Amino acid sequence: MPTTQPLDELLSGIRAKRGYLLPHHGLMAITAPALLDAYDKAYSALALADRVLSHHDREFVWLAILIATDEAIATHHIAKFKAAGGSDAEIEVILTVTALALGFESYRFVERNWRGHLPGCQPNEIYLASLRQAARDVPMRLVHMAATAVFVCKAGWDAVAMQIIAAYGDEVPELDLAEAVSLTMFPGSVPHFVEAARVWRELIVEGKVAASAPFREWAEMSGQGGYDEASRKAR
Repeated sequence: MPTTQPLDELLSGIRAKRGYLLPHHGLMAITAPALLDAYDKAYSALALADRVLSHHDREFVWLAILIATDEAIATHHIAKFKAAGGSDAEIEVILTVTALALGFESYRFVERNWRGHLPGCQPNEIYLASLRQAARDVPMRLVHMAATAVFVCKAGWDAVAMQIIAAYGDEVPELDLAEAVSLTMFPGSVPHFVEAARVWRELIVEGKVAASAPFREWAEMSGQGGYDEASRKAR
């Protein structure tokens, strides 16, 4: 239900918290103030509240996500990255890593179509070696998180699985990787985040990654396939 509360009053808290407003904030304030309130709380918990990643590391991943999703308006993340100590050299790495992930279709093409002609070619291994070269002095932990988030945004589920396996191989903390993947929820879509969680869960169930006890408990819990799976179990 539309509100009679002054528009400036509704939006002042968001402006003060973030330092900016986007067009959809005003639209929700006029037409669905309760939704705006819930949205702001969800966004704050996702993008502003401190979890496990440092501000620098969180913004490193955000910049890769924004490039992958063509989010030109979100330039405040550049300022936040710089304020957290991010450098121009790191931005070069972010750009290169993101471009490499966005170009994964070339590796996928060779894997699917040319492996019979190129038995010695390992496209995924070539990609991962290129990723390490692209990292320069940036820790692979950050590179794995950024690349995984990019693949989630682009719905590249085979690549998401490969990148998660590689992240475990380089001992990226699960909570760090989980926060990085969760940042895709708004710019990359909630359905993509849901699917990414499915891919990760299946890797654990299939024993393809050495998950911790809490993650194994989550993965082994039944009934996580949505309505179709739940309705079959109920019959």
